[in-house]
Amino acid sequence: MKAIAKGVCDAVEILGVDCDWRATQALLIAIPAILLVLLLTWQATRRPSIRKALDGLYTLGGIISALFLLAMLGIIVAQMVCRWSGIAFPGSTNYAGYCMAASSFFALAYALNAGAHIRVNLMLTALGRHRRYGEIWCFGIAALLATYFARYAIKATIQSEKINDISQGQDAMQLWIPQVAMCIGTVLLAIAVWDNFFRILFIGTSNIEAETVEDDPHLPPTEAT
Repeated sequence: MKAIAKGVCDAVEILGVDCDWRATQALLIAIPAILLVLLLTWQATRRPSIRKALDGLYTLGGIISALFLLAMLGIIVAQMVCRWSGIAFPGSTNYAGYCMAASSFFALAYALNAGAHIRVNLMLTALGRHRRYGEIWCFGIAALLATYFARYAIKATIQSEKINDISQGQDAMQLWIPQVAMCIGTVLLAIAVWDNFFRILFIGTSNIEAETVEDDPHLPPTEAT
């Protein structure tokens, strides 16, 4: 992939345009992945089994997030017991922090579809029957940002592994290990956002559960009394 990216940049630079092979390599990876999500979302509108599989993927992220929360609780309880019994538990605070971070990132996609993310719907609600175009704009920007986030999460993890970055805490863990959870979580989030974006394009509604009655696009707008 690196050689292909450099070849593409060499061809572009012949035209007098500057080209970064690293950014080109990221595009060569991201574009096929986005097209795959497009295909899956399109198929999901026709085959419920694919929609169930995608939703199951997001739910799996939520389950893993819950398990990391339980692991964090177990570490905190063990830390308390060790403190009471006078036994050292080096790195316990760091391990709890890793679990909290992993729980947060794995929950991103599930929380999005569950309507748990903060979304300011005032402008979207005011658009009325034109709300779909506002949703397309919002999800389009969000999808690009989520992809950008995932790309740099992966890049940071690879860099940590290359330089053998070690935690400064008592655990002395290689940081790329807990950062893997960040990579997986951000990739799941990017998939979920692109999934919702394409779903709105295809059928006009997202896969996000409505937080309030006013947020439900399937219901007619209510009038103030």
